[in-house]
Amino acid sequence: MAMRQTPLTCSGHTRPVVDLAFSGITPYGYFLISACKDGKPMLRQGDTGDWIGTFLGHKGAVWGATLNKDATKAATAAADFTAKVWDAVSGDELMTLAHKHIVKSVDFTQDSNYLLTGGQDKLLRIYDLNKPEAEPKEISGHTSGIKKALWCSEDKQILSADDKTVRLWDHATMTEVKSLNFNMSVSSMEYIPEGEILVITYGRSIAFHSAVSLDPIKSFEAPATINSASLHPEKEFLVAGGEDFKLYKYDYNSGEELESYKGHFGPIHCVRFSPDGELYASGSEDGTLRLWQTVVGKTYGLWKCVLPEEDSGELAKPKIGFPETTEEELGKY
Repeated sequence: MAMRQTPLTCSGHTRPVVDLAFSGITPYGYFLISACKDGKPMLRQGDTGDWIGTFLGHKGAVWGATLNKDATKAATAAADFTAKVWDAVSGDELMTLAHKHIVKSVDFTQDSNYLLTGGQDKLLRIYDLNKPEAEPKEISGHTSGIKKALWCSEDKQILSADDKTVRLWDHATMTEVKSLNFNMSVSSMEYIPEGEILVITYGRSIAFHSAVSLDPIKSFEAPATINSASLHPEKEFLVAGGEDFKLYKYDYNSGEELESYKGHFGPIHCVRFSPDGELYASGSEDGTLRLWQTVVGKTYGLWKCVLPEEDSGELAKPKIGFPETTEEELGKY
């Protein structure tokens, strides 16, 4: 019996949602942060989408947002020429890191002691968060604005993407190891530490490369321009979303399209699997985040699969049961 995918809609933002990130799994569950052009990044409970708080302080669109592994710190990258580091428990701003142009990307090291930033001024910066007054280390070499910058290989290396180039850098020597060139604009990049896999999207392509050598592993073509893709933690599936408002789910091994869902009312800008792989989140031009089940019909978070009594004579219809307050609570903020 085919189950119907029923996404959870997380409202609250007033402009397009352009980036999102999950924390690792903590004793309190896992968490989700979203970056939005309204300048107000939001923190949510990852498995339900319930709003926890909004980080207030940026004076321009927020282009990038991330959480450290244990969800105690958040970092945001914004059009006000700053990156900010926040206490993700209290919501307090811990530091503002001034830049010379729009900041697009932020990423913590695994120990949360360093922050990597990248943006329109084409420089990678590494800040020592224990010495915020110190000047950051800078790495130059990109020829256009940096869209994404990520730590990899246990923070020994850095991956960064500008318009049509992905570069691998050595952290110790601050030098470029290798680069990949594309014939069209790179729209997103995801790094999977387990197996050292790099997921890159450009045009309608979703490409997988080794994060160590940058050698290609495989690539898939989607029916529309793709803005973001994410690989399932178990590497069984990948999901992708883009300009046709749809989310596509593919079998990672065969490349077969398994499902596609239209749930947003605008292009999809970002999609990520949760750390346990049970759901994936998407952020869109329509100002909403949506949470989708990896296995439709499973009881998880706010999803509850209810089957009618067998002796009622009715055909079994799966229902999704939500606590009555959920929509109202999300609507308040």
